[in-house]
Amino acid sequence: MKQLSAKIDGQQISYLESPADQGGQDDSRTVIFVHGNSSSARTWLPVMNGDFGHRFRCLALDLPGHGQSAPATDPADYSLPGYAAVLTGFAQELGVPDAVVVGWSMGGQTAMEAAPMLPDARGFVIFGAPPIASPAQMAEAFLPNLAIGALFAEHVSESEAKLAAESFTAPGSPLGTGEFVSDILATDGAARIGLQSSAGAARFADEITIVKELRQPLAILQGANEQLVSLDYLRKLDIPALWRGEVQVIQGVGHAPHQEAPQQFATLVAEFIGDLGHEQ
Repeated sequence: MKQLSAKIDGQQISYLESPADQGGQDDSRTVIFVHGNSSSARTWLPVMNGDFGHRFRCLALDLPGHGQSAPATDPADYSLPGYAAVLTGFAQELGVPDAVVVGWSMGGQTAMEAAPMLPDARGFVIFGAPPIASPAQMAEAFLPNLAIGALFAEHVSESEAKLAAESFTAPGSPLGTGEFVSDILATDGAARIGLQSSAGAARFADEITIVKELRQPLAILQGANEQLVSLDYLRKLDIPALWRGEVQVIQGVGHAPHQEAPQQFATLVAEFIGDLGHEQ
């Protein structure tokens, strides 16, 4: 695993790279992983360190103010449009505009926001990220969970971070929350405030229209024991490009299947990528 950095529109962005082994042509696809709010690129290590990371070239970036990336040079960049611009610039700078983009939680929202600016992307995978068109839909799209309030506060205590992290997994999950907690505490608090402010002011794209008009295949994954996103809401959406025609439910996991069941998660994503080879 390599820790690298790139300058995207004057912003220093850190990222992890897992070069694929030299295999068949079908396995040469590049995958860009986008983490969630108060997380970092290392959340993808269980996937990147496994067979998936050897089969595909994986790039996992730290968004501004997260992980090893510098704080945003402009506070307005702490928003979905700001993160989408970084993602788009990252794909262009690294010469992978045709990558498959995988986004978790806020990273999924970022992927949808960026989709119109990534016309050559081969496909998108999102989870923990319900498409919405306005703040008014948040109450229906997201399940009520008071612990998540810490992810929109500038200052977060360790106990608050732990409660928020526990909402990422299925209730009673044996997965530890230590890495989630440390990422939350290491994130620039201004990033959380900026995200909350921009979301409240509807500074984000109409994601419902984006996914409805999307030309590339879109996979939506959902943990069966998800504590933050409503499966009923997802199933109501009209998404012509939806992979396999339905939301893919992963049993026994919650909001973070890439951490709770990385092999099962990686298998699904690999199957999605395999199906892209049959698209004309």
